Amino acid sequence: MQTRSIGDHLRDWRQRRRLSQLDLALEAEISTKHLSFLETGRAQPSRDMVLRLAEELDVPLRERNVLLVSAGYAPVFSQRSLDDPALQAARKAVDLVLKGHEPYPAIAVDRHWHLVAHNTAVPPLLASIAPKLMQPPVNVLRLSLHPEGLAPRIENLGEWRAHLLARLRQQIDATADAELSKLFDELAAYPAPGGARAPRANATHDYGGVVVPLRLVMDAGTLSLFSTITIFGTPVDVTLSELAIESFFPADPETAGMLRRLAG
Repeated sequence: MQTRSIGDHLRDWRQRRRLSQLDLALEAEISTKHLSFLETGRAQPSRDMVLRLAEELDVPLRERNVLLVSAGYAPVFSQRSLDDPALQAARKAVDLVLKGHEPYPAIAVDRHWHLVAHNTAVPPLLASIAPKLMQPPVNVLRLSLHPEGLAPRIENLGEWRAHLLARLRQQIDATADAELSKLFDELAAYPAPGGARAPRANATHDYGGVVVPLRLVMDAGTLSLFSTITIFGTPVDVTLSELAIESFFPADPETAGMLRRLAG
């Protein structure tokens, strides 16, 4: 297999970000001619130049290592397990955030949406999941949309499915990750949500298109939740850069009360 050059990688990332050579050259404060030489292999970038261009292109840390190797340099961003002693403080921070969000559910996921950790509010929501979907590694997108997962209990399945697939597509566009593309194809092939439940008669909350709520039917009623994403601001480790905490909040007072009762 032929190794791709640093010029190939730079050109691909620039096109993925929909930047012209002039745009990127201006952002990186280099000449368009020099950038053209780098992309065509007529010039070899320094290590600092590779990192500067990767920063301007918003290349994920994992792929920045790929760029460095393709240019003949050693990777600079480590990739360790969350169980590594060096990441003990980061793992503790994740656990504190998850615990502090109770009695509302919160999860931590990796770049492929595998469940890394969760708080005590999550298991009651997953009681009806098929055991095979709970075998590690647990993929939370699969849990949501699989016919034997949460899908039968999601009141607004069509809306929620479109929301998750759009998020996944954006991630694929940003990272060109082959495993995520495979996951997208799998999720998109699940049966269309034509048989989704009709909205509740009192589901009158209007979120103005700002958030897409998850309406999850429970024995005690329907939970209406919206979520926010938390990431590490300045990670220097690949694992931390790809870790995200998704915290779910009650979208109405009824949901808040129900979650408190479930926790009790």
